[in-house]
Formats: sequence, C-alpha cells, structure tokens
Amino acid sequence: MANLKYEIRSNDARDASVARVDMKLEVVVIPVSDVDRAKEFYGRLGWRLDADRAAGADFRIIQYTPPGSACSVQFGTNLTSATPGSAQGLYLIVSDIEAARNELVARRVEVSEVFHEGAPGARFHQATNGRVSGPAPDRSSYGSYASFRDPDGNGWLLQEVTTRLAGRGLSMDVATLTELLREAEKRHGEYEPTAPKHHWSGWYAAYIVARENGRTPEEAAEDAALHIEGARDRVPG
Repeated sequence: MANLKYEIRSNDARDASVARVDMKLEVVVIPVSDVDRAKEFYGRLGWRLDADRAAGADFRIIQYTPPGSACSVQFGTNLTSATPGSAQGLYLIVSDIEAARNELVARRVEVSEVFHEGAPGARFHQATNGRVSGPAPDRSSYGSYASFRDPDGNGWLLQEVTTRLAGRGLSMDVATLTELLREAEKRHGEYEPTAPKHHWSGWYAAYIVARENGRTPEEAAEDAALHIEGARDRVPG
C-alpha cells in the first residue's frame, strides 16, 4: 500500500511539457427495462429532469441530476447493452445520512436502515450479516450508509461524508464554501507579507480552484502564489 500511495501522489506531479486537461465524470448510463417506469421513479426522488428526447420508436434518452450533483444519470431506449438492473454500487454522497434517508422514505422509496460496516465490503452486499445497524459509532466521515434500488434493481448507496480526505476534492455547499474561504484567508495572510503587489481576489480564485481539484492546502497555496507571480510576469512593462 505504501508503494500504491506513492504512485497515486506521484501522478499529481506537474510536467511542464504536458498540458493538463480536466476530465470530469458528468454522466453515468444505467440500464432499465421500462423507460417510463424508471422516469416515474427518478422523478419521484426529486431529481431534476434535464432531458427526455426521442428519435422515432427505436431511440429515447432521459437524463436526471440528483440535487447538488455535478454528475447526472441517463437511461432510455438503445442506450446500453447492459442487463437491466446490473448497475450496482452507485454512490450518492450526503452530509446527513439520516436526513437523506428520511427524505427518501417520505418520497415512498424503500430504503435500508442506516448501517455501518462490520466487515470490509459489506456496503456492497445487501443480503449480508456484515452490515451493522446504525451509523458509524463515532459518526466518522465515510463510515455510515443506507441503500436502495430502482424498479429494475440498479443499486444506489447513500454515504455520509462530512469531512473529505486530503486530495479528494470538495463538495461545494454554503458550509463548505464558508470553511474554504476562511482557510483561504488564513493561507493568504501567511503569503501576503512577502508577496508582490496583487489583488486578493486573484489569489483566492486560484486557491479555491486548486482545492476543488483535490490539491492539499499547502499545494493550493503554492499554486495560488505561482498564479500571482505568473500574472505579474505577464503584465506589460
């Protein structure tokens, strides 16, 4: 694992000869057998309907987006050859597992009880005694779950995340953004006494983008400083 950890972090190194291109996962296709039934189900979840388009009788595409998600789901006619119900382990990250479960129940969705793992991987297997009733004992981030399925059996997993691990990026909401701005203020305060003349907004913007991309606070501060210094160098003399 030590070697794996090093390899993952080493991939983050920036090669000046290679341009970095963002690759953002934005859509997951799920296989369903009855398109209208699936549309009713995902609409009942309160997800946003982005599209419902058809081209004759042989093609139809529907897209829904969960609240606050940057990734959407698509299903329809002739979108995938996968067996209906074969999509499993689809994560929905929530800040409060019990509130999220209660909302689904109120929307007439059959949801498991909140549980934590008593055995590694138990979250992926509904019929197992490895699931222990109730949230993680210390309510640790990433440790509490609940699961549900759509009418075809595609499996969804609610996971409570309150504090993200370093390098995992950020899920932006008001509380997270407030904390991030305070963090940026602290780091900028450390940088400003020896910094070239600049407007704080440029440093903050570069810092926040870096943190959203999974950089640590130290790495994000370095990126922001490089941004300011690069901007200074581009100003005509």
